[in-house]
Amino acid sequence: MDTLKFYFVTWNVATKSPGQDLNSLLDFPSQYNKNKPLPDFYVIGLQEVKSQPQNMLMDSLFSDPWTTTFSKLLCRQGFIIAKSMRLQGLLLLVYTQMKHVTHLRDIEAQYTKTGLGGMWGNKGAISIRFNLYGCSMCLVNCHLTAHEHLLADRINDYNTIIKQHAYHVTETANILYHDYVFWIGDLNFRTDHPAGSSPTSEEIVETLHKVEKDKYASLLKHDQLLAVMDTGEAFSEFKEPEIRFPPTYKFNVGGDEYDIKRKPSWTDRILYKVIANNYENITLRADLVTYNHMPHYTVSDHKPVVALYNVKTFANYTEKTVEFAPISRIWYIGDADFRTQCTLSHDVEVHQNDWIGIYDANFHSLDDYITYEYLAKVSLPHTTSAGQPRTITLSFPVGSGVRTPGFYRFIYISQPNNDVRSVLGISEPFEVSSKEDRLVAVDPCEQPSSSTSPGRSKPTASDIFTDFSGLDVTKLSRHVSHDLSID
Repeated sequence: MDTLKFYFVTWNVATKSPGQDLNSLLDFPSQYNKNKPLPDFYVIGLQEVKSQPQNMLMDSLFSDPWTTTFSKLLCRQGFIIAKSMRLQGLLLLVYTQMKHVTHLRDIEAQYTKTGLGGMWGNKGAISIRFNLYGCSMCLVNCHLTAHEHLLADRINDYNTIIKQHAYHVTETANILYHDYVFWIGDLNFRTDHPAGSSPTSEEIVETLHKVEKDKYASLLKHDQLLAVMDTGEAFSEFKEPEIRFPPTYKFNVGGDEYDIKRKPSWTDRILYKVIANNYENITLRADLVTYNHMPHYTVSDHKPVVALYNVKTFANYTEKTVEFAPISRIWYIGDADFRTQCTLSHDVEVHQNDWIGIYDANFHSLDDYITYEYLAKVSLPHTTSAGQPRTITLSFPVGSGVRTPGFYRFIYISQPNNDVRSVLGISEPFEVSSKEDRLVAVDPCEQPSSSTSPGRSKPTASDIFTDFSGLDVTKLSRHVSHDLSID
């Protein structure tokens, strides 16, 4: 089996904007450890990202400062956004290294509102699920009901989320059916002592100052989350590594001192679940590398919590692939026609909503396309033998979408319905040049393009988080008619 590194961040940012350098939060290599490898995936879950009712439409169209900041850091390191999801103040971002993109299958997002009896999204959960190298994975970010005395509401929140989150992939229609589940967020469980023996906030803080070698067992035995996991009322299906860091809530903003208006509590958690024996002769595992808080971040009244896991997946697992033929010549803007080919493996089923997009060579998100074409009008040849690959010849008039010199890629997106996507193939970079001012061939990694598509500016890192699930591109004015045929 192969091992992939997943790095998780959960942080209630308390409606604040980024005000500190986030490199250490992401555990980037430093001058003292320059050879440390980066994770394969970053999963970032934020709560209380600033969101106001009058700005909900704008929130859905443009990214927030947190998304922009994380993208500037991670895209510079070669990561792209596999999927993002936002529900008011909840935000979930999944970044992947480029080499894993064509192994992402059945990407889908879901959400559940639990605020105001399910009417409002200030509380609730968002999730992103996908298959990766033959294993199914579900990532959940949540913000549950607050306040120490509302334990029953948090339990109800959990069970509502489990019941309402449903996915289109039959084998993993429920969160708990996935091989791997990682549940992160501000779960809001507090420390809860028996009546008559409950210490004050000041007494808890004094106890914390006396803790030696990160041993918090005396306080954690009063943790509400661990209690309901034991009783089976909520999260009993999940595990949590040993907590060896102090409570992450509530701090005075801008400092490291607890705000004694609330009892210090471990509200911010990262839980996991593995179906270890879901496959014959294979044991799935998620091995913890680190689970800790980041105390030097002071912009919020919460401290961020991070975890790194080594996750086992099948080695050399491939299915449903599309290979693009090399493009050896320069594509000139204004040419009447440009042809290339891609080959579909025998197990690729062409769905009505499948499409091929043109992207910048250094694209930052799977939603960051320039132009595209559905494969709906392509008829597969009746002469193709069963189990044999098929070759598609594509014809894209350059002027319809690519109007700026630079380097670009084709990406094949399988979309069996409006909510589920798979990435089946990505071409090598190819050059688009101006006839009047021909470019000298350069490394596309050194000179990224700055292309634009008709009617809009090219998306930047701050504009790439609109969720295009369910997009009906046939209704968009920039949809153009191209010619695709099967050889």
